[in-house]
Order: sequence, then C-alpha cells, then structure tokens
Amino acid sequence: MGENEAGLPNMPLQGKKMAYQKVNADLRTTGHSQYLDNDDLQATALDLEWDMEKELEEPGFDQFQPDNAENQNLGHSETLDLHLDSIQPATSPKGRFQRLQEESDYVTHYTRSAPKGSHCNFCSLLKILFTATILFIFGIIIGYYAHMNCPSDVSPSGTNDYQLYQDILKTIKAEDIKKFFRNLVQLYESEDDMEISKRIKTQWTALGLEDTQLMNYSVLLDFPGPSPSTITVSSTGQCFYPDGQPCREEARKGHSQDLLSSYAAYSAKGTLQADVIDVSYGTTDDLKRISKLKNVTNQIALLKLGKFPLLYKISLLEKAGFGGALLYTDPCDIPKPADLSSESFMVTLNPGGDPSTPGYPSLDGSFRQNRQNLTHLLVQPISASLAKVLISSPKLRVENDACRPLELPHNEKRTVSLQVQTVTKFKRVSNVVGYLKGLTSPDRYVIVGSNHHSEYSYNGQEWASSTAVITTFMQALMIKVKEGWRPERTIVFCSWGGTTWGNIGSYEWGENFAKILQKNAVAYISLHNPIRGNSSLYPVASPSLQQLVVEKTKVNCLRRAQCPGTNVSSVQIQGDADYFINHLGVPTVQFAYEDIKALEGPSFLSEAIFPKHARKIEEMDPSFNLHEAFTKLSGEVILQIASEPVLPFSALDIALGVQNSLKGDEPAVPHLLAMASQLRESAELFQSDEMRPANDPKERAPSRVRMLNDILQDLEKGFLTQRVPPGFYRNILYHLDEKTSQFSILKEAWAHRNPLASNETLQEALSSVLNSINLAQVFFKAGLDVFESVLIGKN
Repeated sequence: MGENEAGLPNMPLQGKKMAYQKVNADLRTTGHSQYLDNDDLQATALDLEWDMEKELEEPGFDQFQPDNAENQNLGHSETLDLHLDSIQPATSPKGRFQRLQEESDYVTHYTRSAPKGSHCNFCSLLKILFTATILFIFGIIIGYYAHMNCPSDVSPSGTNDYQLYQDILKTIKAEDIKKFFRNLVQLYESEDDMEISKRIKTQWTALGLEDTQLMNYSVLLDFPGPSPSTITVSSTGQCFYPDGQPCREEARKGHSQDLLSSYAAYSAKGTLQADVIDVSYGTTDDLKRISKLKNVTNQIALLKLGKFPLLYKISLLEKAGFGGALLYTDPCDIPKPADLSSESFMVTLNPGGDPSTPGYPSLDGSFRQNRQNLTHLLVQPISASLAKVLISSPKLRVENDACRPLELPHNEKRTVSLQVQTVTKFKRVSNVVGYLKGLTSPDRYVIVGSNHHSEYSYNGQEWASSTAVITTFMQALMIKVKEGWRPERTIVFCSWGGTTWGNIGSYEWGENFAKILQKNAVAYISLHNPIRGNSSLYPVASPSLQQLVVEKTKVNCLRRAQCPGTNVSSVQIQGDADYFINHLGVPTVQFAYEDIKALEGPSFLSEAIFPKHARKIEEMDPSFNLHEAFTKLSGEVILQIASEPVLPFSALDIALGVQNSLKGDEPAVPHLLAMASQLRESAELFQSDEMRPANDPKERAPSRVRMLNDILQDLEKGFLTQRVPPGFYRNILYHLDEKTSQFSILKEAWAHRNPLASNETLQEALSSVLNSINLAQVFFKAGLDVFESVLIGKN
C-alpha cells in the first residue's frame, strides 16, 4: 500500500462507489498536501473501514475477499454499519470528508431468499453474527497496524512533552560535572596534551553517541620563542620581563611557563627602540587627539584593552604609522576581587582559522600562504605593574574610593627597546565530533560546541569546565535515547581544538563542511567558558532566539538566585561561535555566569587570556551548582530547538532589533527608517499568519512545517555583510556591547566621517545596512507569497 502526500496510505480507487468522498471546501486541489487535523485518528479509521467494507462487498460474505480482488465488480457495494462511530472521523472540523447517502437498492439487491424454518433462521443468524465478530476484530487489527505505520503530524518522540525534557534534565547532577572536570584536569597534568581529544572521543563513544570522529587539521600556529620577550628602559638600562619582573635568571626560572606564554600570537618579530606614546584605549578619538600633539610614526603605543576589538585598534595603529604596541589591562577596569596587576597574559591577532589557508580548509595538499605574522607591528602584552613602571607611577592612586586610571603625561618622554620573539610552526589541531541522529529531520543540525585543551596551548581550566558540561549533558541525553526516544533534528556535539589561537578548529571544520552547513545548520549553542564569575547569569542570543532565551531564563531564575537584572542581548562574544555567526548566519545562544562588576566594565577585556592560577574554577563554584544550573539551562534550549515541530524562532524580534539599531545620536537616514518599518510590517504578518503551526497541532501538515522551518532557519543569513572593520562581526545584527544599540558598522563609519570629504566609508556602511534590510524584506515577502499560493491552491 503506497502513501499519499499527506503521509496516509493510498487506497484502491477502482471501485465505482466509495465509502468517503473528499469535499472541496477549504481544501487544496489535487497535487497539494492536505492539512490534517488528526492524522493518526483518521488514518486508523479510514483504513479500518475501507478494508472492512471491501470484505463485506461480496454477496453473502461467506469468505474474506483476497487482497488482489480489486478487479471485482463493486458496483452496488454498501457500507455495513459495525457501530464504529467512536473511532470513525465522519465529518472533520474542516469538512475534509463526508459520508455518502446510502443507496436505496443495496438491501434488495443482496437480500437472500427467506429461510424455510426457524432452525435455519437461527443458524443463519449465528453465522452472520460470528462472521461480523471476526470481521470486527480483523478490522481493528488492520487499523492498529495502519496507525503504527502511518506518520503523524506530532512525532512520537514526544516533542511537546515538557515532562520529557524535565526527565532528561533532572539526571544532570553537579557531582557528575565535578567528577568529569577533575578527571580532565588530572588528565592534562599526566598525559600528552594530544591524548585529551582521544580520551574525549572514547568517552563520548562509551556513552553511546553515534559516529564519533576525530578530525585532524595541519595548521600554522604561533608559539613563544625560546626566551621571553623583554622591555628595556633606555634612560636607566633596566630590563623587564612582560610581567614586570627584572630580567634575572632566578625570575625567569620562577615564572618560566607564564613568561613564555605572555605573548601576542602572530605578531611581527624583532626589536624596536622608540618612544612610548600613551593612546589610552586606542579609539578613533584617542588617535586623533594624539596625532595632533605628537609624531607617532614608528613609535610604540601604550594601549589599554577594552571598549573595541583588539584587531580593530591594531588596524588603527597601523594606519596611524605606529611600529609597535604594549598591551595592558587597566586595574580600574578589572573587578576588585581579581588582582591581576602583576599578571601578564596572551592575546591572538588571528581573526579566525588557519592563517595559511584563509577562507578554505587546511586539507592535505591545500595551497599554503606564507603568513608568519598577521600585522607589521611588534605587539607585546604586559602586566599592569609594568605599565605603572613605564608611567613612573609607583602605586595606583585612589581618591574617595574612586579608582584613577593609569595615564602617561603627554609632556613626559619614555623611550624603550622592545624585543619580541615568537616562532611559527605547522602543528596538528584535532576536533571531536559526534552525532545523535534526528528522528524526522536527520538532515537538520543543532550544533553544540565546547572546546578542549590542545597541544601547546595556554594553561587555563576553562576548557575542562566546558568539556565537563557537554559530556554531562550528553550522558543525561543518552539515557533517554536508550529508552527509545530521539529528537526531531540531529544534534551534533563538537569539542573544538585550537581555540586559543583564533578558533582554528571550529573554523576549519566549518570551512570543510560549509556547503552542507549553509543549508542544514539550524542553530549553534555555545558552551564556551561557562563559569567566569559567580554573581550573575549572562545570556547572549541571536535576535531570533531572544524570546526563547528570555522564557527559559525567567524559569531558571525563579528556581535559583543569581540572576539579578538578567538581560538577553545580541553582542559580540569570545569563542568558537564566531564562524557560525559570521560566515553562516546561524542563530546562536551562549550562557555564562559572570561577575556583575565585570559586566559593568569595558567590553572586550576577555580577549586577554590569563594563566590558570589567575582564575580557579573550583574557587568560583566549589559545589558546582552553577555548572549544574548552566548545563540544565543550555540543555533545555538545545532540547527545544532540536525537538519542537516548529523551530522556536521569532521573526518579529529581528525586525524590532533592526528598528532599534537605527536609533541613536547619529542623524537618521529616512530611506533606512522607511525600509525598516516595512520589514516590521512583513514580520508582523508572517508572525501572526504563518506561525500558527507553532501553537496549533491541527496546522502541522508535514509539507507546511518543513517550508516554515526552512524560512525560520534562514532569517539571519541576509544580515551578513562582506566588508567590515577588523574585529567587527560580519553579522550586523550583533552589537559591539550592551551599551551600544546602533549597528556597529554605522557607529564606526560615523566616527570616521569627514564633513569636507566624500565619506565613501560611511556611504558604503549605509549601503550595506540598506541591502541587508532589503534582503530580509524580500525574504519575508517571498515566504508570505509561498504560503499564500498554497492556501489559494487548497481552496
């Protein structure tokens, strides 16, 4: 028995009379899938009655009709009433079927001659009753198996079952996360770093994850040189290591690993003697002010981290003509409990992926570009204590409990000799990738990403925290999978390598499977560095996912504390979500626990990677209760995206975000505002008319749900722009930080505008935003047109 477009088994059509006929009112014409109200019920009842009627159509019904009896003359068949009203659909709410009028000649045509005696009457009656009973039982069996073989609108995976989610999440325990975490930390201390990815693969396979793979890429990495970089003050001849310690052998031995790890990956190499010029945070205004006072050509900038991406500020220094940069974090920007003044750190100048294969995967035989360094500047991170020495500030001045930022007076001159030593080598980076295949949409991927410690990388514990979280969630999920449950869509679990150098593992995997991911990736859930503090939950989400995150966060905060004033925003974040946001336009979610003070400070301070003793995970979360809360919250979002029939994305939130991003101090552009208003109207219409299947199971015809989900997962792809300032997101729906609501590229372009020039940069930025809004408007309208055509067709 075949299947029609709606998923019901096809029925024989050879008979002259049928038990049911389709009603044209409110239905599609032939060739379109039907919108089924209750497919499971209808499939069972229709198959049952049709098969039973077919058996009863032969006069006398003394034997069952064979399955291949479709060529028999059924000209005067009639339905025998077997009192199945409790399961037959009769007339559906939308009038899809109605029962035909009974034929007047049915009884007379098939009536036998009257019996000649009471005994014969009794035998005949008994025979009829026995046959009817057998047919009834047989019909129920047929209906049952038809129901089992027929797909339903609501998958048997229990996608609407809130209790099912809770059954999975309640098995997540802080003790398990803590155990995984400690085992990973001990593994790092006792094993080769490369063994960690192999151990993760073995662990995931043991939990039952399907098709777990270890994927290796040969990439260009930048390492510290054989000896630490040095900064020598020319006037006194004093030599310092990056952490502020004098250049003595005992100091080098006492902090050997930290000193070697205090560097800027992919910086230029060499020695430069020049004046130190304080550029504060290195913003456009800072450099304009400094350039009017001093000649900055080939000088060394003293640069604070924060406020803008480091790559953007380095590009401004290059354009201004600087030859080097000393990076530091101002103590006033760091929360008081964290004393990092004597700590140096690492940064990367890599925007993402293997520098030798930009834009394409690092496969064997790929062309390798010679990119030993990604800037011509000599860049060196230093501690705040060394910055104080260069400024000649013996201690940080505090007045009335107000911290006074570090600043080198413009009338004072400091000349130093900066020596930077790094070594570039091709090394192997490994990703661990495993799949939990989806039940009804196995070609749609919900990607969950953590990162692990790669060989030669920096000694933090954040990777162990991230890996413990993803493994614990997987363990809870596989318990339910072994009981027979599966999500609707495939969940792809990833543990990335090479994150420290610029998210290399995730970029290479993404570039390797870009064509597939562009079509099939539904969402990315980042588990990067989950515990950065212990005072507040900090969620970041794409505009289309903000509504879902708000709902889940509210529930989470009702159950637990530590969510004061939680606000969901779309801002630039650190970690391996970068490729999926900026090159694929995939909706993304990331939760983290932070310190409120850190959230109040400048953005982009997290670009500095401090050594492991600067932040102890178990000191911030000794009971691992925050880890448990994080895992359950992220897990619930993963389950809902992977299992709901209709993706829980909001089109209207994107349009509202666009309108809010055009507000600000800069002059409004009328045609941008007008187009944003049109986008909102289209989004409102789409949200009200086409999102009905999300709330009404009766609207969930498989073809309609598939079309709707295809539109929802591509909503943000139109907001990817090709040209943005270094360090800025290509996805313009994301802002630089929570304090800025405008489009980032417009804000930067306004900062560079010149009233007397043509302002091509500003015009290009305005054009990029305009094209993105227009593309989104066209996309919404095309979606509305498709559904309108379907509705017209069914009528």
